[in-house]
Order: sequence, then C-alpha cells, then structure tokens
Amino acid sequence: MINAQRNSMDTAFSKAHEMVKNADDIKIYTHIDCDGVTAGAVLSSTLDTLGKDHEVEFISLDRMEDIEVENELTIFSDLGSGQCINKFCTSNSKTLILDHHTPIRKPENSINNGFLEINPHFYNIDGSQEISGGGMTYLLAKTFGFNELSWMGILSAVGDMQNNLTGKMEGLNREILRESVEQNLVDSTNDLALYGRQTRPLFIALSYFGDVNLPITNNKTECLLLLDKLGIPSKNGKKYRTLCDLSNEEKSKLFSELVRMLSREVPSKYVRYVPKLISGDSYEFLNETEYSPLRDASEFSTAVNACSRHKRHEVALKVLKGDRGMALEDMDDLAKEHRRYLAQKMSWIQEEDRIIPMSNLQYFNGSEIKSEVVGTITGMILSYSDWKKPIIGFTEIGDGKEGLKVSLRCSRLLAYNGIHFGNMIRKVAQKVGGTGGGHSVACGAYIPPGTADKFLEIFNESLNGMI
Repeated sequence: MINAQRNSMDTAFSKAHEMVKNADDIKIYTHIDCDGVTAGAVLSSTLDTLGKDHEVEFISLDRMEDIEVENELTIFSDLGSGQCINKFCTSNSKTLILDHHTPIRKPENSINNGFLEINPHFYNIDGSQEISGGGMTYLLAKTFGFNELSWMGILSAVGDMQNNLTGKMEGLNREILRESVEQNLVDSTNDLALYGRQTRPLFIALSYFGDVNLPITNNKTECLLLLDKLGIPSKNGKKYRTLCDLSNEEKSKLFSELVRMLSREVPSKYVRYVPKLISGDSYEFLNETEYSPLRDASEFSTAVNACSRHKRHEVALKVLKGDRGMALEDMDDLAKEHRRYLAQKMSWIQEEDRIIPMSNLQYFNGSEIKSEVVGTITGMILSYSDWKKPIIGFTEIGDGKEGLKVSLRCSRLLAYNGIHFGNMIRKVAQKVGGTGGGHSVACGAYIPPGTADKFLEIFNESLNGMI
C-alpha cells in the first residue's frame, strides 16, 4: 500500500514536470517564512537552469484572495492547500500547488484539466514532520535531475521546525538528507541542542538554552561558572569557544549536567523526555564557511527569517541562490537590525509586565510589535514566563488588514505529553470567525477585530484537565 501511494505521488510529480516543461510564462507565489522563501528559491533556481522566464512573489496567507489569474502557469509553494482558490481551479490558466499543509480539498479534486495539487497528506505522509514546502519543491526539481538543490530541502525542514519533536529528520525529509549527505553537501551529527553552534559563544548559547527555567537561564555569569565547574574552557586564547569547538568528551559532560539540572526542575511525568530536550541532530552545509551563520542550518534559517520579518525576502532569495556578495552583506545587516528589534520589544514586554496569566495559559498584548515578528518574540518570552503553560501573543495584522495576528508557543514537554496546539488553535480560531493552524509547539491564527477575549476564553476552557 505504501509503495502504491508513493508511486501515485511520483506520477503526480511527473505531471508537474510536464506542466513546467511546457510553460513559458510562469509566476511563483510562495509563503513569507523560511520554508516558503526557500521553496521559492528551489523553484526559481530550477527555472533559471531550464531557461524559463518567471517571477517570484512572496505573500502572506491573508493575501491569497487578492491574487489575480494572469500567467500561463501559476505555481503556489508552501501555501495553497489550506486556502480556497476556486478561481484557479476553474481558470483556463494552468495552476500547480506544491504544499505540505493540511489540505481542504480531497485527493480526487486535486487534478482537473490544468489544475494540479500535490500534497503529502493525499498519500498518507505527515506534512508537519515528514516533508516541508521546500522539500516538496525539491522533489519537483529532482525530476529535472537537479539533485544539488537537496540541501535547501533540509534548510526548509529545519526552518519549519519539522525536526523539533524527534530531534531528527523523518520520512521524506530523511531521504532528502541522505541524498544531501551522499553529495557531500550536508553533514549530519548528533549534538547538544544549543542554538548558535557556529557563531554564538558557548556561555551565551547556554544562557538561552531551553524553555524550562534553570539557574543558568538568562544568566551568563552562572553559565561561565558552570563551564568552569565542568572543566570546560570558555575560551581558546582570546576567542570565546562555540559549541562546534567542543570535544565529544566535553559535550558528554555538559549533556549529563543539563540532564541532571532539568530533571530536578520538571514534574516527574516529564523526566523521561528530558534527554530529547537536550540533544538532537544538527546539520552543517559543507559549502559554507566555518563559523559563519550560513554553516549551521538553524542559524541559516534564522537569517532567512530575519529578511522575511523585515519584508526583504528578495535578499534571502538571492543568498539562497548563491549570492555571497552584496546580498549576504544585506542579510547580515538585516540580522543585526532584527536582533536589535527583538531585544527592544522583549524589554518592552518585561518592563511593562505585560504577561497576563490565566488558569491554563498566559498571554500578552503585543500592540507595538510587528505582526511578522510576534511569533518570534512569543517564543523568546517563554523562557521568562511559566513554561508549564502555553503563551499567546496578539498584535494587529497591519498593512491595511483588519483583525489580529495570534501566535502561540509552548514547551516541547507539553507536546511530548500529547497536546497538539496547532490543531487546537485552528478549532478555536474557527469558533470566533478566524483561521489558524500550525505545529504542536508553534502555531498561529488570524482572528477578527474584537474577538481576542472570546478567543482566550474558549482556548483556556478547552485546556481544562490537559495542563
């Protein structure tokens, strides 16, 4: 049965191959996050090599209704499956959807004259953990023999947090990883789950570790003392060491100590999940310079997101397609600006004591925060709040759109315990006239103006007995 489903998906990609091959006027609409931007880069790189004229436009989900049918072939990447696009289904123009989100159409409606939708869910493949939007576009590129783009499938999966729960690639993502490793494009190793393996001094990386408050959380002095106690030098000469500088023996010492610290802080029902919080597979792009933010997949994905959050998607697109000159300098500048903005808004939330607790969740009104960044800040503020409850951030959608953008983040421990907040937020948003969805630990919604209180009330009640 599994082989039959996979063969069926391969047949769909063969049809997509022919659609692209026979088109001369192509427009790509892709999502604005790391997965979407990378998916767009895979498609654009493919079309460049094929000599096809094309245009890439980055759009948010709330703008889908505004799109007009104008091109011979329209391709949607990392979006489209969850949106009503009837005008594309019935248009004389050809339409191709390459998405991994939960589809609203049934498989039998995914092929209709010039309309083709390829979604892993049609073939019993989990689109939240086994394949990303960038992975789906890579599978199309692969039909043209462009296997050298496989590394972008890994970047997409990491940017979409598909490895968060298990700490490794699963399903089709694992196949793409294997191809990348075989081509010497990616190196995969099990490592400590600290962000900033290549660029962040170890003691700083430790201070930001995890979403459970520890004595070292947000305390760089305690982190330096911990390293000294473990006999792990914090410097090589005058240069602070990063995680990638540590020996396996040093990493083993640090792993054991973090397990001990976390096990003392969490309720007994969560202790068995502690090792999964501390270690997981890391991915290095071997064609990138060591100690650069592009070498590590997590850091690269953050750099792409920094461009997106400041609406400079074209900068990330150029870097992804190989520009290591002016575009990379622009990306570095945007990353610095992004960090400054995040620090400023984090201080605003903390100084104003804006986190409001409810019985089963906590929230803040981020009225001064850009909608593109509220999810990032919601995740960061989790380490300053009660990790045992999910935290929700609200802000105005902006750009002339009415309504609120909602972002939810939670500790992975809650997801390990069986709660899928992406499914929950979708149902709650629908009850107040909005839309939502996402992953178990990171998700979001768009809701109408004036519905925040009702949204919070329903969500809080729906968590009774679960938290």
